[in-house]
Amino acid sequence: MRSSLEIWDMARGEARVVLQSDRLIEAPNWSPCGRFLVVNGEGGLFRVPLEAPALLPVDLDGVGRLNNDHGISPDGKTWVISSHQRGVGSEIYLVAAGGGVPRRVSPEAPSWWHGWSPDGATLAYVAARGGSRVIDVYTLPVQGGAETRLTFGEGHCDGPDYSPDGRRIYYNCDRDGHAQIWVMGADGADQRKLFADDCVNWFPHPSPCGRHVIYLAYPPGTLGHPADLPVAICRMDPDGRNRQRLVAFNGGQGSMNVPNWAPDGQAFAFVRYALPE
Repeated sequence: MRSSLEIWDMARGEARVVLQSDRLIEAPNWSPCGRFLVVNGEGGLFRVPLEAPALLPVDLDGVGRLNNDHGISPDGKTWVISSHQRGVGSEIYLVAAGGGVPRRVSPEAPSWWHGWSPDGATLAYVAARGGSRVIDVYTLPVQGGAETRLTFGEGHCDGPDYSPDGRRIYYNCDRDGHAQIWVMGADGADQRKLFADDCVNWFPHPSPCGRHVIYLAYPPGTLGHPADLPVAICRMDPDGRNRQRLVAFNGGQGSMNVPNWAPDGQAFAFVRYALPE
């Protein structure tokens, strides 16, 4: 077993295994209908029905080389993927739910999708522009238009995800030394760090019910967000208080890069990986 796709039940405080695979699978999304998960693996996309879990390939009309930054629109009708298909870096595409012909929407590369506004109108993502290696947070109208830059090189920013009311964006940033969890208005205003600890914290995801934010905690001193490390998924209140570790496991990159909550906010999906030999 290389990858174990699991669901954490908030009320029971325990995980159950959905599917285990010798493949490297990553980044579960939970469908708005609640009946299936979406994961990536080996450059492709897979649907995992919860009633009869299996890795069912999604037809993307030849578009491959996907990374683990993908998701589902709030109404469930459109999926978003990030792909290196054209060989110029990651680009963002929209495709009809279940598969079809993807349509590229990111104006430049590299761009990595991370969040969809609750009203379905806006994508949040991270990108590097102008030949810089600095990663910042941007937004883009789903129906087309100019991208809006929300952070301006104050450190490596990543993992933007919307609050359930659409008024705030949670993200991680290392502008103060190492990655911590930050929040800002959906327009980029009032950027503030929610807490400070020694862990290297990535990928905050607010729950649809508005009660929780989960994030991935790496060991102190970790550089970036690598795979195969002892990590933990932590829970906090939306204001950063009452933090607690929920589950510790071997993971990191691929465990929960993108929105992964059940639509009722009572559970979330993640991927645990076998310990390296």
